[in-house]
Amino acid sequence: MLLLSGCARPVETGVTELVFASPYSPNHPFSKADQEWMAFVEKRSAGRLKIKPVWSGALLSSDMSMEELRHGVADIGLITPIYVRGGTHLIRIQSGFYQGADSVESQVKLYRCIDAANPQVGRELAGLKVLAVQGGTLPGLITVNRPVKSLADIKGLRIRAPTELLSVLDSLGADPVNMPMGEVYSAMAKGVIDGVIAPEDTFKSLHFAEISKHFYQIAVPRGAYPARAMSAKRWNTLAAQDRAVLEEGIGVWEAALARQVRAAVDKGKDEAAAYKVTFNAATAADQQRFDAIYLRDSEANARGLKAFGIDGEAAFQSARKAVQGRDRISCGSGT
Repeated sequence: MLLLSGCARPVETGVTELVFASPYSPNHPFSKADQEWMAFVEKRSAGRLKIKPVWSGALLSSDMSMEELRHGVADIGLITPIYVRGGTHLIRIQSGFYQGADSVESQVKLYRCIDAANPQVGRELAGLKVLAVQGGTLPGLITVNRPVKSLADIKGLRIRAPTELLSVLDSLGADPVNMPMGEVYSAMAKGVIDGVIAPEDTFKSLHFAEISKHFYQIAVPRGAYPARAMSAKRWNTLAAQDRAVLEEGIGVWEAALARQVRAAVDKGKDEAAAYKVTFNAATAADQQRFDAIYLRDSEANARGLKAFGIDGEAAFQSARKAVQGRDRISCGSGT
């Protein structure tokens, strides 16, 4: 360890180096957005802040990243509270409250409405400073071998899905499971699962076109969640002018994520076409039925948070009140 520390590059005088960690490779769309943010921070701070990236899961894990950040494993990192095993009950469930918020921007705005109306969100993020909220394009159902052309075809399939969709898929006769997206390729390749709820960009970004043959175009509502964060302890050590740069960088990071996610969809479609993945559209009747089950189960999941002493129903109602129409989000007066 002494020999290795002797080889470390010294930080320039007057420069603060912040270590950023991600489970993704530097070529992933999320990472490209991260790199846009890094360039902004270094330029805006006139070189006072330097970001040192560590990619591909070398520092942070998918399911323990929040706790690892709190303990200083990295200064800043990609977090996935929707996959954390405990302590983020409302953040996990609120990602199922987004029917009517189709665009990335409206998803991020709705998350902020939910956050503002429900102090429990902040309690679950204690010890962290959120630096970006992330939404995404609407997912569909990718399957390895069995084509899905209607909701009836989902019966019996083992499908990876986020928490808010587990009960929805269960109602349709599927066998839903939850796991980090980084584990899905291997699980599908080995036949552990039959498919995954995911957007079209994953055909290229996660190489799903290599191992899957079908895409069912059922429009699945997509929730937003805090996705980039910094240790609150490290945040409090920064000079006020450096914190101001990172505050300004929140909007920059979120815009970069939205832009990269949308660009990745076109690349994913091209990749799927190259591998001859079949696309099957959902009927209007199936879409309407899916939406009804989604909304019903979202409210039921919210009520289930009472077991943890959380008023999930109030959070659900605050979300539904904020959705004024398709992609029209308003938190109400004064917010």
